[in-house]
Amino acid sequence: MNTVTGFVYHEDYLRHDTGYHPESAERLIYIMKKLEEAGITEKMKRITPTKASKEQIAYVHADAYVKKVEAMCKGGGGMLDPDTPLCSDTYEIALLSAGGVIKAVDEVMDGSNNLKHIFALIRPPGHHATPSRGMGFCIFNNIAIAAEHLKRKYGIKRILIADWDVHHGNGTQDVFFDDPSVLYFSTHQYPHYPGTGWLNEVGKGEGEGFTVNVPLSAGTDDAGYLYSLNNILVPITMEFRPEFVLVSAGFDAHIADPLASMKVTSPGFGLFTDVIKETAKKNSKGRIVMALEGGYNLDAIAESVLSVFNSLLSNRGEIKEGAVSKNERVKKRVEEIKGVQRRYWDI
Repeated sequence: MNTVTGFVYHEDYLRHDTGYHPESAERLIYIMKKLEEAGITEKMKRITPTKASKEQIAYVHADAYVKKVEAMCKGGGGMLDPDTPLCSDTYEIALLSAGGVIKAVDEVMDGSNNLKHIFALIRPPGHHATPSRGMGFCIFNNIAIAAEHLKRKYGIKRILIADWDVHHGNGTQDVFFDDPSVLYFSTHQYPHYPGTGWLNEVGKGEGEGFTVNVPLSAGTDDAGYLYSLNNILVPITMEFRPEFVLVSAGFDAHIADPLASMKVTSPGFGLFTDVIKETAKKNSKGRIVMALEGGYNLDAIAESVLSVFNSLLSNRGEIKEGAVSKNERVKKRVEEIKGVQRRYWDI
């Protein structure tokens, strides 16, 4: 039986009304239009999300914080922080966003449908949300909640979270900083919002060595990213041997994105997915769930998501050309990171 690729989507995600804001409903509208025009949706299983329960949100978030979000939304909304608007529907839609990633995990773990790859096209995004605070357009940490769900429901003991959003996922890092069951790997523009994610942030206590940060300079392109993935993510992942791979898939490292200064192309995100696919195939029975994070140029995010689906639907493997980068700054940074990570990994 052929491997099946799926996607999570619900029109209710459009009800998280952010007004005139980069993280808008138009992002999903453009993505779905592009996928339908390309005939991609017909090739995949569409999965309808259900809301996460309060108990599932509490895997990661403090009760006082969850109640604050709920109360603000019941009161008509407002600003959770200077960047993060809430409307009256946001609390319920944030539950549906987290629930979408949980549903994707359940579908892959079910096994009977042969679903191996699912991309949850959700909003609001999540990787900046810490246990006690929403920020950076994020309300609940969708990917962290899904990781906890994998541990608690299925007894998964080793999870990789790969985060290629242009902004460091400070919230995800915070949740798992002392947890050796989750390997958190992040490539991000540095220095940039939220200011975290330096290479010496490696975890603490039992979790020391299980946070791998790859802070990259502005202007890094496809080849620079691929060099980082192939020389840091791949060898560490092969040693860690994750049973499941989660991806915080942001597309704001795109050359056209207004909120950052990287030079990744739309096809580049497909190449990143090839690398993730290959490592998952060798370690986690090919099981991958991706969750949408950032990306704020509407055409760019739609084209980039299409490239990811083209990778997931194809049989192509890891692309070797990206192992060579002409960017000396990237090469130097990779060597610096290896120097730090050699304390924990054979890299």
